[in-house]
Amino acid sequence: MEVLNRTGRKVFRGKVILPEGMLEEGMVVTEGEQIRYVGSPLFFEGVEEEVRVDGWIWPGLIDLHVHGAGGSDVMDGTPEALHRISNTLVAHGVTGFLATTVTMDKPRLEQAILNAVEHASEVKGAEILGVHMEGPWICPAKRGAQNPEYITDPLPTDARWVLDVAGDSLRLITLAPERPGALDLIRRLSQQGVVISIGHSSATHEEMEAAVEAGASHVTHIFNGMTGLHHREPGVAGTAMVDERLTVELIGDGFHVHPTVIKLLARVKQTDGLILISDGMRAVGQPEGIYDLGGLKVRAEGGKATLEDGSLAGSLLTLDRAVHNMARYGGVPLWKAVRMASLAPARRLGLDLDRGSLETGKRADLLITDEYGRVIRVWIRGREVPIHS
Repeated sequence: MEVLNRTGRKVFRGKVILPEGMLEEGMVVTEGEQIRYVGSPLFFEGVEEEVRVDGWIWPGLIDLHVHGAGGSDVMDGTPEALHRISNTLVAHGVTGFLATTVTMDKPRLEQAILNAVEHASEVKGAEILGVHMEGPWICPAKRGAQNPEYITDPLPTDARWVLDVAGDSLRLITLAPERPGALDLIRRLSQQGVVISIGHSSATHEEMEAAVEAGASHVTHIFNGMTGLHHREPGVAGTAMVDERLTVELIGDGFHVHPTVIKLLARVKQTDGLILISDGMRAVGQPEGIYDLGGLKVRAEGGKATLEDGSLAGSLLTLDRAVHNMARYGGVPLWKAVRMASLAPARRLGLDLDRGSLETGKRADLLITDEYGRVIRVWIRGREVPIHS
């Protein structure tokens, strides 16, 4: 499957997922933390040995929106929770993720954010690439599984507050742009390089346009927690589908968005406009039962997570499964579905020159699946990471 030859290089041989297609008979050569070569074995010299991969070689996956896994949640605010989440995600091919918070009061948000910032370098599985704040500046009517007790409108001082807490680790914020003070917050934070995502919002088309002009560039879990598409009012979802300035997240579990609509999204959001996420919660990889999400009780059963009233609450999806679902529901080739969970999110974070695809000079973040698409081995920065499924 992989061999370390006399030159110190790791050599992988098998079906290789590329940014624009797939090589049936391909080779990936890594040296140290970097990829040295990707292509046909016919055009690479100096390989004394090689081992065939009985499956696929993918780039490492990147999850922009995940709250928890393995029985832990980012809001637990402890190093142990981050370790469990990181180790669970890497077993599903995730090599990097944004630690995602939920709507909560400021003291507990600060605890969770500072925990992620201070202990990011210590995790041994999937790397923490920064923080995604989902709320608390959202619309109560579109709150979904966000706790209404802590929803608030942004204050003029909130931009400074969150930057003081998270610093450069603040990568993405989900908010409702129609709320009082939101456009000013969008301007201030987008100017600091934070990706502003529209979500849990009742915004109209005109309010969406104003948000994009202010600096918003992303949409959180499209169709969920927002105004839907109507033929006389495009709302958040309709505007997001056609505005090329906006990238959109998709929870591709078949529950949150109907497979037919997934196919529609795959057609209208072109290259890197559609990004697969898990929106996973602490119940991912755990037995069915009752779990906590931001102070709300969530039932994990039958492959989905729901509140007591039956509405969806996060997901039990893993990102590798989202890729296969996208290929199935969206009718796209596997390489394109992989790109939606690797290069597309890397590009959204401005990390695509360094990672997100198997290309010469990029980081050696890659995974191997068996012929059925199950993740069996993962490397981050050229180092194999133990996985426990």
